[in-house]
Amino acid sequence: MTLNQLRAFLAAARTGSFTAAAAEIQLSQAAVSELVRRLEQEHDVTLFQRGRRTLVLTDAGQELVPHAEQSVAAADDASRALRSVQSLRGGVATFGVLRNADYYLLSGLVARFHAAHPHVRTRMVGLNSVQVAGEVAAGTLEAGLVVLPVATEGLIVTPLVRDEVIFVSSDPARVAAPMTVERLAEMRLILYDAHSGWHDPTRRQIAERAALAGLKLQPWIEVEHVETALNLVAAGAGDTFTSRAVAASPGCPPGLGSVAFDPPIYDTIALVRRENRPLSPATREIALLAQQMLHESDRVEDLPGMADDWLSGRRVGKK
Repeated sequence: MTLNQLRAFLAAARTGSFTAAAAEIQLSQAAVSELVRRLEQEHDVTLFQRGRRTLVLTDAGQELVPHAEQSVAAADDASRALRSVQSLRGGVATFGVLRNADYYLLSGLVARFHAAHPHVRTRMVGLNSVQVAGEVAAGTLEAGLVVLPVATEGLIVTPLVRDEVIFVSSDPARVAAPMTVERLAEMRLILYDAHSGWHDPTRRQIAERAALAGLKLQPWIEVEHVETALNLVAAGAGDTFTSRAVAASPGCPPGLGSVAFDPPIYDTIALVRRENRPLSPATREIALLAQQMLHESDRVEDLPGMADDWLSGRRVGKK
């Protein structure tokens, strides 16, 4: 039983003739008659009593009508859904963002996307970059923004911008000179993203630098949110490191000083998506909008020439 057979059957039932049905569904009279004949033959039933002037439904035909209508309607609904996704008149955009996305002025991402595409549903998840990359690799999210480095197996990674990582303290003496990893190891560190721990990309970079110097960093206090860590630093409980965008934000507590690392350390923000999986039009649009908004921000440094990598699907930074 095919959709074409059911469409031909319903058209014949509505119009009472194969000729009128053929005109309605834009097939030849012979094609409509053959489709109905095959449907009858395949199920060993007679669907119409064929009179000289009109077709009359048999009991079997009357029984089939509601089922045929449901099947054809469902297929038409599915076709409309696919067309709406392709034209951004429907569908769902699923996108992950790094935990501190608001500090890069991405809080308006959904609002701007929804204003441009009001019929598209949006699911935007804010997680640590390690988790965003994992969700994209697993197919739970189509794409996302992450801070590198993360595990990139099975992902296409396109670096976009970078933000410097800086040391933050309430003690002016500790920010009087660039921070080295040797001095950092002596500090009482208050670190955020406690759930991700040393898998967090920023922590991972600093831990690797410490390991090269034969040192191991130990946090004095671990909390989940950067705002909590900064409030504790402001209270004199210890020191931390974070991105310059976070430290320069209006919400950063007063009285905190900051200094760059020697040599400098950078968070690189990148787009990720799965290899060999085309993005839905909705997710592609929100990803490109996120890229545009990052490049518009004055809190990060552009990495020029990377947009084409995202669009073409070339892998960057494969680990």
